[in-house]
Amino acid sequence: MELRHLRTFLTVAEALSFNKAAEKLRTAQSALSRQVQALEEEIGVDLLKRSPHGVTLTAEGKLLLEEARDLVRRADETVKKVQALARGECGELHIGYAPTPTVEILPPALAAFQKANPEVKVLLHDMTADEIVDGLRNGRLQLAVTPRPVADHEPDVEFELLKAYPLCAVLPAGHALARLKTIPFEVFAAEPLVVLNRKNYPDAYAMLERLFRSLGAKPRIALECDRGSSVITAIESGRGVTLHASVLKQAVGDRLRYRPVTGITEVLSVGIVRARNGDVSPPGEKFCKMLRKVAKGVE
Repeated sequence: MELRHLRTFLTVAEALSFNKAAEKLRTAQSALSRQVQALEEEIGVDLLKRSPHGVTLTAEGKLLLEEARDLVRRADETVKKVQALARGECGELHIGYAPTPTVEILPPALAAFQKANPEVKVLLHDMTADEIVDGLRNGRLQLAVTPRPVADHEPDVEFELLKAYPLCAVLPAGHALARLKTIPFEVFAAEPLVVLNRKNYPDAYAMLERLFRSLGAKPRIALECDRGSSVITAIESGRGVTLHASVLKQAVGDRLRYRPVTGITEVLSVGIVRARNGDVSPPGEKFCKMLRKVAKGVE
């Protein structure tokens, strides 16, 4: 059953006149008559009783009129939804993220995006790096905002840099090194470290090993934590220190102390990660544009 035939039937049935329907649709009366006849032949019933004075609906025609109104309305709504999705104005967007490294970019980008696109449902998923890559592979996530994945993941995902943050020493408020304006890395390297679990965050641990290798040493791991919030709590309670991106101060504030570290050039690169062969929806592309805009405006 063709939708255009239903639309024609609706117009004729509501006007009860082929002539009036033809004027409304700006087409030939004979064309309308052929379309209604084709519809009647397809479903095998008479829908209209024709006479020189106009047309009337059969019982079957009255029923189809009621049902066709709903069908056409739903079809129109579906088309509008698809068109809105193509414009990035509706839909559901699943985004993986690392909370602390993205605190400067993600919240303002999300606020601006939701204000401009209130019909898009954005769902954030706090995940480890491996979980994010798995989510991008299996399509659960459309994109992620997170530090650069380790090289092992590069065949599966692509990374777009938004901002690079220098690393700094993160210390408890009363720590002796907090009295220094800057801390030489060889001095910092003697401290016990609180780090993220190396199994769940292999990229963070690999970075530490690279830095310490330059000193011919290994990191002194005092404690491994499952989440960044646990690292912060452990440092605050005096269990050790850590290296983190300078953006951490925006997430934690003055509960801890942050000092530049000399002798290292490593940075934490934060950006957009997506599946290399994945399909980001129009809302996702619009969100990426907002992330770029916010990151560009960050000093």
